[in-house]
Amino acid sequence: MIVSKELNKEYATKEEMFKALVENKDSIIAQKKMQTKEADTVSFVINTNVSKENNVPSGASKMTAKLVINTTNVMDSHSDVHLKGIWNKSLKEQRSLMLLQEHQMKFDKIISDDVKASVDVMTWKELGSSLEGNTEALIFDVGIDKRNSFMFGQYAKGYVKNHSVGMRYVKIDMAINSSEKWAVEEKEVWDKHIDEVANKADAEEQGYFFAVSEAKIIEGSAVPIGSNTITPTLSTEAVKETLQIEAEKSLQENRKQFYINQILN
Repeated sequence: MIVSKELNKEYATKEEMFKALVENKDSIIAQKKMQTKEADTVSFVINTNVSKENNVPSGASKMTAKLVINTTNVMDSHSDVHLKGIWNKSLKEQRSLMLLQEHQMKFDKIISDDVKASVDVMTWKELGSSLEGNTEALIFDVGIDKRNSFMFGQYAKGYVKNHSVGMRYVKIDMAINSSEKWAVEEKEVWDKHIDEVANKADAEEQGYFFAVSEAKIIEGSAVPIGSNTITPTLSTEAVKETLQIEAEKSLQENRKQFYINQILN
């Protein structure tokens, strides 16, 4: 039996599932547009290994970080493929963005609101993946202080390996690899985009995906494992001014303790 995540139902064959997807296409796409998409339990993981430049000593109280929040042209665990250009409109319209802890829109889960978002064309190898070709990486350049001290420590120690974008879909199409007459439109979308999918073998094995050409960015988050796992921390670096301040504070405390010890002795 074959299970459709979108319809939460089992089917005897892929063609039977494909037909059900086409029959329910409008409602599936409407549901995807209504939801704020976040990371979930992944159905497959694309291994990455980024040699991160980490320059955050223990005395730092503020750092800058370069983070990959999303990459295009990967079929993720939602069966979605973000196409190149997906962020163009949103980045022009967006006034402010936040970096959150695990998509939790709460005051104590905000990591930073000092965020500059951009899109960089990068090779998969630059992101630590063995996939061929390149991608449009949604990059957050952020300033991180100890507003969320736990996550400051996670970044400082190099523990944050994945990120995820919280977003709303604006334009999305269903792509299905079927030659049946009831799937003509969906097959056209498949043929148009299948060669753009970096993990093409995963898409071909499943037989369908959702091609997303436009989305609105809500936030970016640090997550243990993202629905798209090629979303690493590229670099972290301590802000030198804060290192000097912390060093002076430490020196003052040591002097204070020295004088107290002298008096007591």
